[in-house]
Parts: sequence; C-alpha cells; structure tokens
Amino acid sequence: MPISKPIIDEILALNEKNYCSETEDGVCVRIAAIADFPTRFGHFQIVAFFNNWDEEEHVAILNGDVHDKENVPVRLHSQCLTGDAFGSLRCDCRDQLISSLEFIAKEDEGIVIYLRQEGRGIGLLNKVKAYQLQDMGYDTVEANVALGFEDDERDYMMASHLLKCLEVRSIKLITNNPKKIDGLRKQGVDVVDRIPLLIEPNDHNKEYLRTKFEKSGHFLDELF
Repeated sequence: MPISKPIIDEILALNEKNYCSETEDGVCVRIAAIADFPTRFGHFQIVAFFNNWDEEEHVAILNGDVHDKENVPVRLHSQCLTGDAFGSLRCDCRDQLISSLEFIAKEDEGIVIYLRQEGRGIGLLNKVKAYQLQDMGYDTVEANVALGFEDDERDYMMASHLLKCLEVRSIKLITNNPKKIDGLRKQGVDVVDRIPLLIEPNDHNKEYLRTKFEKSGHFLDELF
C-alpha cells in the first residue's frame, strides 16, 4: 500500500509549517512534493525535498507506507552519473541501484534515498580527473588522495534529515559499506540491521571492488 492521500497531506502540512523551525543545527529540510512513480523496476512514489544546506535536490523513492514504521529497508545511494545514467562498467553503482529498486519493490515497505553526492562527494569534474589518474595506474583511493580529497567525502546528515521528514523510526540499511552505517548512526538514525548488496565483478570494475574491500573495508568477503 502506498502512502494514502490524507497521510501525504498531513506530512506535507507538518513539513511546511514545523520541520525547519525545529532543527537545532540550522538546517532546513522539508518535503516539497510527493508523486506517483511507475518504473520498469516497480511502482513507487517519489518524494522531492527542499533544503537550505547544500542547495542540491535530493529525492527518495518509496514503496509502501513508510510513515512511522520500524525496520524499513533503506538503500542510501549517492548519485553516479557515469554509472546510473550512462551504464559505465568502471563501477557497480548502476547495478546496485537497480538491485535496490527491485528489492524494495518486493517488500511491504522500502526506500531508496538518492543523494546528489557525485563521485563519493568530490563532484563530477573531479571524478573524471580521478578516472584519468586511474588510467595511469592509481587505484580509486590513491586517485582521490592525489586530488587532495579523502577516500570518501560523503556526508550523511542530509540523509538523516530526509528520514526524519518521512518519520521513519528505524531502518535496515542495504549496503556493503560500514562507513554508511556509522555515518547514519552518528546522525541519530537507528540502523538496526544490514542487508548485503553483492554485485558480481566484471573485467572493468574488479580492481575497483577489490580496493573497496581491501582499503575501504567494504563487506565484500564473498567476492574476494
């Protein structure tokens, strides 16, 4: 069951009137719109958010009524234009996104949060620069560091605000990345469990995934 119209109206009204004024960190995040969203992976609702912090337009894809629910499966997906839109084989991002959408479509409730944090937070231009360095022999971690960044520059404060807007009480995070779990918990999100998301490597992303496993601590033991 999708979120019903009375509940949608209630959520929109509460977000518009109260949520921004209640935040202690000065960040204003509120739901701007909720719409029907049929896709080739399932029939969802899409939620668009306004925020005054990073000026990006983040969305959440919902299956079922997640309002005031516990143990909701959630995929926190950072934008990957090269993979998500163009089907790049250098990463596993598109496969993870599709697998997550297909998974939550089969659940009673579920969310894919799509954050505009391209290239682990370094932006599209720097991501392509990192690709160039990888072509010269750097791994993904070494390339980011050579450009003056940390291995992963992403921030999970916005994701926590989005979940608060949706009034989700606790989540099961669909991830292989321990930093996502820790990052959300530090922001006050009750992550009660982890759901693995394993993608078989291809010839172009095998070393990328190996670096995730060996240097970034991702839970990819079954692949390596």
